[in-house]
Amino acid sequence: MVYVSDINITIKTLEKKGVLDQITKLLSSHGLNISYTHLFIEKNNLGSIHLELENVTNKEELLKDLEALEPIQEVQIHESLEDIYGKRVIIFGGGAQVSQAAMGAITEADRHNIRGERISVDTTPLVGESNIAEAVKALSRLPRVSALVLAGSLMGGEISDAISKLKKERDLIVISLNMPGGVTEVADLVVTDPIQAGVMAVMTIADTAVFDINKLKSRKF
Repeated sequence: MVYVSDINITIKTLEKKGVLDQITKLLSSHGLNISYTHLFIEKNNLGSIHLELENVTNKEELLKDLEALEPIQEVQIHESLEDIYGKRVIIFGGGAQVSQAAMGAITEADRHNIRGERISVDTTPLVGESNIAEAVKALSRLPRVSALVLAGSLMGGEISDAISKLKKERDLIVISLNMPGGVTEVADLVVTDPIQAGVMAVMTIADTAVFDINKLKSRKF
């Protein structure tokens, strides 16, 4: 048997009770590890289950057994979300700061992506301490996040606490605009210009960049 370290599949299945249990039992019988999964409901009473699997020793047998399950309609093989979308830069904040930080990040990501990188940029305009704090906490459950940019005029309190906890749970870079509030004390970098903040977020995580945050003598710009 040929060893395959990873396989990425999407299973189209009837939306009915017990389907997920059947699938997980079959995967367990093959001795596989599920490294990532995402489930969602489509139209016409169908569901999709995206699975990224490890320790696959016989791909053909696995696919045959999956397709033999009565509720399953189709099994598709494809690249992982990491390969397709790559690393993610997340930008939280409000108004002009978010749009300017996104401009910098997207422009810089394009420069690296044409050289073989895969970096995507997500923006969520948010206002209010509790709303932003909850969004930061949710990043611990969001896959592929490599950098967070906080683009606002005043952030602290619950947001600072959420960032401190997040950095203990996830290996990611946090860049904050230079603003009043405690987030500048817990961020890895503090950047005054929002466009430059977006650029530096991408430069920090890009494998094709020569920028190394650990070599900076100052963390405020």
